Amino acid sequence: MDTNISQDVPAVNAAIRSMKELMLAGEYYTSSDPELDAERERAKDLLFDFNMMRPTRRAEREAIIRKLLGHVGENCWIESPFNCDYGYNLSVGDDFYANVGCCILDCARVTIGDNVWFGPNVGIYTPEHAFDAEERAAGWERSLPVVIGDNVWVCGGASIVAGVTIGSNSVIAAGAVVTRDVPEGSLVAGVPAHVIRTITEQDRLGLIPDRKTRRG
Repeated sequence: MDTNISQDVPAVNAAIRSMKELMLAGEYYTSSDPELDAERERAKDLLFDFNMMRPTRRAEREAIIRKLLGHVGENCWIESPFNCDYGYNLSVGDDFYANVGCCILDCARVTIGDNVWFGPNVGIYTPEHAFDAEERAAGWERSLPVVIGDNVWVCGGASIVAGVTIGSNSVIAAGAVVTRDVPEGSLVAGVPAHVIRTITEQDRLGLIPDRKTRRG
């Protein structure tokens, strides 16, 4: 392979498409761009208003979140402080809860399902900067989407990096750094995170009556 040609690809793409188009396509781009700068500034202004607002002003806080994010389900609650890059790339389902200190760098799409809970200081990071020092200093990066299924509990201090999909009904232990996909119904922990075991019926504590015994 001619490595000189491959190294020129980002520059060629940048000459054809906007940086935003490259970012959303998962290709290499530079974030120092007037269009992207303006969109981040818009998000920062909305986040400032949200984070400085009293928690009891629930309707106003919800209105800001719905204006900021791409999609918000029913009964969503996000504690302050909360931060993201753009907002419009972030979709959360019904009954989403994020505890304090949540940071989501949504340069690529982040899709979060229903009944997902975040502990304090959870981070989702879709950007990947270039490994080569010179290219990194020049600002080149790419962003890859993150998907979190339904009924996932992400415990405090966990980090989820670019390109990861977490299957439904999984638990991410506190402090885990998730660098690869998580199968559905898994308990993962560690740095980097790995599957500890599958969550099974034996984990059911009997706090909710078995579906077979419910009336109606």
